[in-house]
Amino acid sequence: MITVFCGHPMTRLAWSEAAPSHLIQQGEQQLQQGQPNLALTTWQQAEQEYRQMGDAEGMVGSQINQARALQSLGFYRRAKTLLEQVEMTLQQQPDSSLKLTGLFNLGNVLRLVGDLEASGTVLRQAYTIAQSLPSIPAQQTAAFHLANTLVAQQQPEAALKLYQQAALAQSPVQFPASLNQLNQLIALKRYAEVQALLPAIEPQLAALPAGQMAIYGQISLAESLLKLVAERGSQTDHERTMMAQWLVNALQQARTLGDRRAESYALGRLGAVYESNHQWVEAERLTTQAWLMAQSKLALDLAYQWRWQLGRLRTVQGDRAGAITHYTQAVQNLQVLRNDLGLTHPEVQFSFREQVEPVYRELVDLLLQEPLASPEQLQQARQVIESLQIAELTNFFRAACLDAQPRAIDQIDPTAAVIYPIILRDRLEVILSIPGHPLRHYTTHLPQAEIRAGIRRMQQSMRVTAFLPERLAAAQEIDRWLVQPAVPDLNLNQIKTLVFVLDGGFRNLPMAALHDGNQYLIERYRVAITPGLQLFNPQPLSRQKLQVLVGGLSQGTQDYTALPGVEQEVYQISHQLPTTVLMNQAFTTQALAAKLRTMPFPVVHLATHGQFSSKASDTYIRTWDGKVQVNDLQALLQQREGADLAALELLILSACQTAQGDDRAALGMAGVAVRSGARSTLASLWTVNDTSTALLITQFYQALTQPDMTRAEAVQQAQLALLHHPKFQHPYFWAPFILVGNWL
Repeated sequence: MITVFCGHPMTRLAWSEAAPSHLIQQGEQQLQQGQPNLALTTWQQAEQEYRQMGDAEGMVGSQINQARALQSLGFYRRAKTLLEQVEMTLQQQPDSSLKLTGLFNLGNVLRLVGDLEASGTVLRQAYTIAQSLPSIPAQQTAAFHLANTLVAQQQPEAALKLYQQAALAQSPVQFPASLNQLNQLIALKRYAEVQALLPAIEPQLAALPAGQMAIYGQISLAESLLKLVAERGSQTDHERTMMAQWLVNALQQARTLGDRRAESYALGRLGAVYESNHQWVEAERLTTQAWLMAQSKLALDLAYQWRWQLGRLRTVQGDRAGAITHYTQAVQNLQVLRNDLGLTHPEVQFSFREQVEPVYRELVDLLLQEPLASPEQLQQARQVIESLQIAELTNFFRAACLDAQPRAIDQIDPTAAVIYPIILRDRLEVILSIPGHPLRHYTTHLPQAEIRAGIRRMQQSMRVTAFLPERLAAAQEIDRWLVQPAVPDLNLNQIKTLVFVLDGGFRNLPMAALHDGNQYLIERYRVAITPGLQLFNPQPLSRQKLQVLVGGLSQGTQDYTALPGVEQEVYQISHQLPTTVLMNQAFTTQALAAKLRTMPFPVVHLATHGQFSSKASDTYIRTWDGKVQVNDLQALLQQREGADLAALELLILSACQTAQGDDRAALGMAGVAVRSGARSTLASLWTVNDTSTALLITQFYQALTQPDMTRAEAVQQAQLALLHHPKFQHPYFWAPFILVGNWL
């Protein structure tokens, strides 16, 4: 958890002699006392008085302060809108401390709403301006703000250097910079440097005046030490005493200020210290107090954490039913937070992988423990898995943008079964959903590390140089885990299509290449992937007026290799279906947008370089003149919706690949599928041979035009055509093509 301080001295504004200066100071006191509503009103009044005086600088400063109050209230988008207006005014002015302050605040808000690229751009501009000003404090503050965004962009080493610059003696941001530096060192497991830094931070903390920075600083320092203790697996008496003392001080200061939110935060973290020391009863007493206080303040970002903590405490005390109740409520709180991300305060920004994802997994773990789960618990476990998929995509987009509606598999396709694998700490659980039957589940007892190792083995076996024995051994292992226990039920119910809702590293594997010792999975079943049944509205493909818009790049550029097979691919498509082609120089972002806006294409086929990543900013499709990032796809398709055109049935990305070295890169493929608005997306996990790709795409379209042919069956026919081709039998050529979404 990284604590980001937005209200340090260099982002505050005050004017000593102007008439409304008392309002500026009054608003500052109100904000520090945990009364952002009052501060906002006070600074709005100050703006009006400055306006009447004709003081432009005072007006701008008051607006910046209002944005700070809006941030404290969680209204980040309102703060962003206000600061963007301020920035337009400031950009016309010469470089100054006022301009710098406006850029700092705008960059911070852009980070909090998830626009990391824009945040980095604004804060780099501020950093450059600060270097040109004769003010060392301004330079240190600029370094601090930019470092916070670099952390969010997963650039810890670059952030560390800036934090070190910001934390020098006499810096106005020395304490928060030192604290964030400590957090980065812990995340990087550089424990010797952590131990060296801690003694330097304590006197900085002691020197802070009473207020929110001191309160949250002590809480965050205790959190950092708790994380260090957890990773190391032990704690000393001195560490335990320090954590407790910091939190008790923060608790007393919060009560003095009347800040009940901070009081809840300190109580909950004090409960976590007792939890780490196995003092379960006292931990539960403190955590319950923290939860009740968070409930009364509607602080759901704290309430879910205390419910999660209570669930853990009930688990270790053997109360499984009580633990499930607390975990269930924690997940429900998270779902509300997902729909209103503005409820998350900057003091408790949390890592998805560390403080959100485990809540879902630990609840599934409890629901599926022996004795065998009840039908109701199996149903709840499936819902939790679906909710986790949506939460991951929400985190990927950094926005609450997903419309989820529960749908029963029976209502979608009576010949399709859905397989939900979920990786837990000590085992792999798989839930099987077959229409007309109760859910069932089966378990493989293996440590998480061994499951991940098996996934890596299959990934590595997909390289073109891998020999058959290596490929089959790896593919059969995964098949034994995911499919073989279900085969009797699949056969009994005459299942034709397997739909996988994949978890973790399984997303990076081509399910079609699983093997049972006799056949590949694609020889036995049609295969589709979905991030969750809740996210798609499956409908059969209409063959009427099936037109295709093709965008392709066959020529190479300075940064990208040529794709000569694209010309053959496009030629084959145009001879099977009515096709509009944008090729090479004609395939620009603007031209693509214009065609999508004006023409009713049910199928959009992009034969071009692209990448899927676990980060939205690194997930894109290449056009002749640049990149279309995943978030821009939605903007293109919204124009289409505005023109009252038919839904996009199928998006095909035939030369994209997942980012190398990114174990969650296939999340980007799901992100594209959701963001594009297409009912189905056909994309590749890796870039493959041009000739084999052209052949597979040709076979796919030939099958797709046949009456009553489902999308999943068309993919199956195309992959089987390559599997039976003497040159392309290796899964490397046919397996990476994944159908995501609607399989009908």
